[in-house]
Amino acid sequence: MHVIVVGAGIVGLSTAWNLVRRGVRVTIVDPAPAMGASHAAAGMLAPAAEVVWGQSPLYPLMRTSADLYPDFAADLAAASGHDLGYSRAETFVCAGDRADLASLRELVDLQRSSGFDVSLIAGSRARDLEPSLAPGVCGAVTIPGDHSIDPRRVTAALLAVLSDDIVRARVNTLINAAGRTVGVEAEDGTRLTADQVIVAAGSSCNDISGVPALPLRQVWGEVIRLRAPKALTPLLTRTIRGLVNARPVYIVPRPDGELVLGATSREDGRSGTNAGGVHQLLRDAERLVPAILDCEITDITTRARPGSPDDVPIIGRIDPGCVVSTGFFRHGILLAPLGAGLTADLATGGDTAWAPSGSLAAVGPERFGSQNLPSNAPATQHTVLIQQPAGSHP
Repeated sequence: MHVIVVGAGIVGLSTAWNLVRRGVRVTIVDPAPAMGASHAAAGMLAPAAEVVWGQSPLYPLMRTSADLYPDFAADLAAASGHDLGYSRAETFVCAGDRADLASLRELVDLQRSSGFDVSLIAGSRARDLEPSLAPGVCGAVTIPGDHSIDPRRVTAALLAVLSDDIVRARVNTLINAAGRTVGVEAEDGTRLTADQVIVAAGSSCNDISGVPALPLRQVWGEVIRLRAPKALTPLLTRTIRGLVNARPVYIVPRPDGELVLGATSREDGRSGTNAGGVHQLLRDAERLVPAILDCEITDITTRARPGSPDDVPIIGRIDPGCVVSTGFFRHGILLAPLGAGLTADLATGGDTAWAPSGSLAAVGPERFGSQNLPSNAPATQHTVLIQQPAGSHP
């Protein structure tokens, strides 16, 4: 079996690797592998901290994917020989003031009712454990099960194990024959064919002709990478998330000493770095960790995250030869193992019984009422034979 994966972010690459490990031949097509939203992401594996009101379909997906991560990371590290920057340090969610603490108390109740292990501690106790926290931090939620990983290292490892399967090109069109996708056409006219096509191109999925219009939105955000001066290293030993005047902010420490600060959220269509966003991040981070202003900025990245109307991924079949996997919003890193497994199962007709009950209905594109999208049913597998033009990738 041969599968084309359009898109080489963490979701597309993880899906391709999942397929390769099943013995499937894979071709990945992307003009700039791993340089989209995955390049900006902080890499929080935080199913508990990401629990918010009104998104209950996400909870079992996030929990399951977090449970898959240790094996996913260990297997990828072994296969690639790369250090993934995987940290099992717990997460603190801090309150910038009393009003923020009241909001955290409500979230703690929701997190506990959803089965997560969380505890509320006093600000003084939080500072005992993380001395760099500001005196104004008046409380914190400790989440021992929320960890982190370095997405840039993960995608580098995936690119290493999949290096022979990557075509650097932009897909313009899906090739359709008798109502079935049978391949893709790149912008230079190259045509590639396969038994199945997976479109995992993030917020660019709707730029590909032949993909039914998906309800995607581009959510732009700035992420700042910093390094503390040697005298302050390590500045933090845990991921610090927080609310500052109800605005979310996070600082993720890497095992190598890097700090990742994010993330703003805007839907203004502007791809450039927003000065106000950078200012807001530094101001809010200073409220939680004052010494952040003593750090050196090494990188500022702005990318668009692909969001769906309900912030739940869109994974499903759009015709007998094509599956889409997109709309992961801010959960792309956390949900990569689960999204890869579900997408690979749909493409190959695999058994999805391992996933939480109702997963396919929760992520299916048909939930938005699109009349031209079939349900998440496995396709009958067969090889489609089309003569390829000279120069096309096998």
